[in-house]
Amino acid sequence: MGDACQENDNSKGKAAGYKTWTIDESNELLNLMVDAAKCGWRDSNGLFTKVTVEKKILPVLNEKLGCQKTHSQYLSRLKWFKTRYINYSKLMLFNSGFGWDPITKKITAPNEVWEEYFKYILLTKVIVQKLLETMMI
Repeated sequence: MGDACQENDNSKGKAAGYKTWTIDESNELLNLMVDAAKCGWRDSNGLFTKVTVEKKILPVLNEKLGCQKTHSQYLSRLKWFKTRYINYSKLMLFNSGFGWDPITKKITAPNEVWEEYFKYILLTKVIVQKLLETMMI
């Protein structure tokens, strides 16, 4: 499989030199962030400062996995984590009927539950679009 910080082949339109995050790197970063939060290293807004990330989190990640992640790469992965969290949170609004298949590792639900969920997502997009249209001058 090669180096844990293997360069991307740019097949997804990424810039030259872009390094993808492996599952191990993502999981380790998440674990380090949880540990840092438990140590009380967050600022008054509940975030980690750039200094905290560069001095306490990334060095451990880079040493443990033999990669060279930077603060900007950390911010990119943090954005990715937030997106996943928001998506799962929305899904949990409709948790009645949703389940987890441990074999396929996928969320399962009857068709009626999925239909209601997608109606909600569509309604949310329509509301946001109308809000943006009313804000235009």
